[in-house]
Amino acid sequence: MTYIHGFPRIGEKRELKFALEKYWSGQIEIDELQKVAKELRNRHLKYQKEAGVDFISVNDFSFYDNMIDTIVMLGCEPKEYLDLSGIDRYFAMARGDKDHKALPMTKWLNTNYHYFVPQIEPKQEFKPNLDKIIAEYSEAKELKIKPKINIIGPVTFLSFSRGTKGNDPLDEIKSAVDAYMDILKIISKLDDKVTVQFDEPALVKDPTKKMLDALKFAYEKLGNVAENVDIFISTYFEHALEAVDILTECNIKGIGLDFIHGPKNINAVKKIAKSGKILVAGVVDGRNIWISDIDEKVKFLNSLNIDKDRVYVASSCSLLHVPYTLKYEEKMDKNIKSWLAFALEKLDEIKVIDKLYKNEPLNEEEKKIYEANKKANTTRKTSTQIHSVDVQNRLKNLKDSEKQRDTNAEDRLKIQHEVLKYPILPTTTIGSFPQTVEVRKVRRDFKQGLISENEYKSKIKEFIDYCIKVQEDVGLDVLVHGEFERNDMVEYFGEMLEGVTFSQNGWVQSYGSRCVKPPIIFGDVSRPEPMTLEWITYAQSKTKKIMKGMLTGPVTMLNWSFVRDDLPRENVYKQMALAIADEVRDLQEAGIKIIQVDEAAFKEGYPLRNENRSEYERVAVESFKISTAPARAETQIHTHMCYSDFNDIMDTIDAMDADVISIETARNGNRILEAFKNYNYQKEVGAGVYDIHSPRVPSVEEIEKEIADRLSVFPAGKLWINPDCGLKTRKWEEVIPALTNMVTATKSVRKKIVKL
Repeated sequence: MTYIHGFPRIGEKRELKFALEKYWSGQIEIDELQKVAKELRNRHLKYQKEAGVDFISVNDFSFYDNMIDTIVMLGCEPKEYLDLSGIDRYFAMARGDKDHKALPMTKWLNTNYHYFVPQIEPKQEFKPNLDKIIAEYSEAKELKIKPKINIIGPVTFLSFSRGTKGNDPLDEIKSAVDAYMDILKIISKLDDKVTVQFDEPALVKDPTKKMLDALKFAYEKLGNVAENVDIFISTYFEHALEAVDILTECNIKGIGLDFIHGPKNINAVKKIAKSGKILVAGVVDGRNIWISDIDEKVKFLNSLNIDKDRVYVASSCSLLHVPYTLKYEEKMDKNIKSWLAFALEKLDEIKVIDKLYKNEPLNEEEKKIYEANKKANTTRKTSTQIHSVDVQNRLKNLKDSEKQRDTNAEDRLKIQHEVLKYPILPTTTIGSFPQTVEVRKVRRDFKQGLISENEYKSKIKEFIDYCIKVQEDVGLDVLVHGEFERNDMVEYFGEMLEGVTFSQNGWVQSYGSRCVKPPIIFGDVSRPEPMTLEWITYAQSKTKKIMKGMLTGPVTMLNWSFVRDDLPRENVYKQMALAIADEVRDLQEAGIKIIQVDEAAFKEGYPLRNENRSEYERVAVESFKISTAPARAETQIHTHMCYSDFNDIMDTIDAMDADVISIETARNGNRILEAFKNYNYQKEVGAGVYDIHSPRVPSVEEIEKEIADRLSVFPAGKLWINPDCGLKTRKWEEVIPALTNMVTATKSVRKKIVKL
């Protein structure tokens, strides 16, 4: 039997993204949006059916995020949204509007997918709403598919929630399980036999005794609600040994384990076999895009020594984290393309692996897939495209002076204040400015050869000129060039690095309608020539104010890329760091005084188990320090991290040795900034004072209050004022008044500080 934990939903040509954005802008009505969504759901179900997948999901689709869907399913929307209903309430939670702030957003475990954090009251009431599940189940039945229903499990839902009054959401496990029991009772009536997949990835994160007790309580109850409901528990991204000990004693059908990213799961196989439950064996990587070695996968499955009828061959996790298909990749190098498998190709791999494992004959198409797989694995191991002796030797012979800056932070900041002369509470932005239709058209036209390089550069300079004028008119202290030449903060750099390639259509959902096209790091990495120098130096020549150079750091480059799996990850991190260091050196020599090396994805790369953290921290910190090592004392290094909790990594952030770190705090208030205060952080911090993911423009009074709140926990002499994140997704008519209000509010607060 073959099993998929979930399927991508944005559309192989991003159909849902474009429909959502048209709906939000008023170009289409809700009926048209619903029509596009249904077409996508049906298409995705058919793809899986045609590939021979036995367990196909419904309720893995979402207009924005499955956690928001679960909030709606449980009827626990926060009270401040109850003045709205239906889709308006849903999108207000996701995006905010003029009267509502969006829910807090953070990363889904250690991926680049974002989820929205449920807000749980003490004695929270739950009122189940299964309209979405029932509708999607019916759609599948119309296609002659008997699907499994994906639901985020109660332990994960509560563990990933936030208490509104300092309460622990997990305290509400009893009432939540009561709601889940009601949900299963309704589901049990949908068919003579129904399969439900409860996603419980929280169980792989060093689960506490309280979580494990909640798990035992939940599934002892849920396993006995209805005889005709088969329950599978899905875990992924790490091992779940503690959970397996409990789940094997519960009345459930099967347990999904990730053998790619949780190799210790091998120690749970005997217990599952003894319990008589199904092992959903995640052996095809759902998070990376390299082909499986089919023979090795079959060999591994055979080594489990378990009844083959009780093993379902599966993806390691939902295929949400990989692109749809290689069929649109017409320009990619043929060798590299042969080494890749996107979502649809992974379905084929799973089917072939299952048949070979079960000793079933392959049909002609499956034989072709199998033979191509063997050939591609052989060529990948021997290809000269992958290895560079120069890059390998440079890393091997790295000098101490190339590993970190040669002045301590305290001395550097003193020098920088003398050189840069910025005021108290300096204002800046994180980097990007609106990527308008015109901006995207200019890039697209140049890429397609419709305009010359001179025309392209001339237009980009016009955009930069306008951006500088806006910032000067607004009164920002430190400017940026706007990043109009950049399609994405990772993709832009990846396109100019050796050892990195890109797909044409390899889009992956990050959140809502936001999609990224991750670089594919297939070989040794180097920077042949400057990547940002021309644009930054042009921008600096157009203003007397300080212009920040904007780079993406090595940790984020890897964490937001599909990284080669044939080399130790540390080597790839440090190869990337040396490439960024070359750019830092060039910018500095060209007179750029502040350089921001963004590490937006630093926290999300953390291992999910504490036992593996120290090694990641060592490699990540060393890589960042290599990338900034060329910076002299007077050159100020900034970094930016978004949507992260920092309490448990302050030592590591300090060790990175950036002069200024900017962070998201608008959605989370002072909760994040307090980590820096409690640590007695001595460098400078840029605190986000408004949420850039919402179209609403905060008032001067609102931002003044936000600044005052920040000053209640962090000294003015070490605080910068900025939006939460880059402004590329916003419109100029939102950005200009928001920044104007931000600067006005900052100046007002400065006057009050001076008077004191």
